[in-house]
Amino acid sequence: MAGLAESGSNPDVDLLYDINGLAKDVPHWFDRVVGFTGEYGLLLAMVLLVLGCWWSVRRRGGADAASSVAALVWAPLAAGIAVLVNVPIRGFVERPRPFVDHQGLDVLVGGKTDFSFVSDHATLTMAAAVGLFVAHRRFGLVGLGLALLEGFCRVFMGVHYPTDVIGGFALGTAVALLLSPPAMALLTPLMKAVEGSPRAGWLIRACRAHTAQTVIPGARTAEQPAEERDLAA
Repeated sequence: MAGLAESGSNPDVDLLYDINGLAKDVPHWFDRVVGFTGEYGLLLAMVLLVLGCWWSVRRRGGADAASSVAALVWAPLAAGIAVLVNVPIRGFVERPRPFVDHQGLDVLVGGKTDFSFVSDHATLTMAAAVGLFVAHRRFGLVGLGLALLEGFCRVFMGVHYPTDVIGGFALGTAVALLLSPPAMALLTPLMKAVEGSPRAGWLIRACRAHTAQTVIPGARTAEQPAEERDLAA
């Protein structure tokens, strides 16, 4: 494949050409779909996944509803913090985008003038996915799948080296896991306070019908003693 000869023995560059080379073998419309998906679509899918998990958790309710929502709130917060941590890393490493140093790449999106290492998209999606996995295993597994797909798309699009993506995955995972204990220590009491609020409690658990607590005059209840039930009869 053209470009492999220029890559020498660098497996990072070799893999970049191999994955990005797939873009030359598929229809143009598929490249456009992958470009949009890798740039915006998977980020939107991650947001919808977090919202879907929140909806499921609040409907389930339970005694641990506040702590579950707190863990869920940590997922997008971890993603944001991880991207902020990446800002000085990018400035320190100053690695150019792959298409700057290597010819023959099929770049699917334009306007990328910042540095390459580490990938913001990979960092953000993996941090959110790991945080989501801590909150809810089933939704978290879907999130991890979206993060891995995001990493593949960034290399396919020709805007990141594979090691940019791996570095993003490592950074996102580290932030989500290492900062999770102090984050939960702060978020759980906050979510419990929200749960007790008459106006905002619906954010933690779904409002349930109070039919079980409604007492109809003359109706028998399970808590009535046998003698009272007999008298009522």
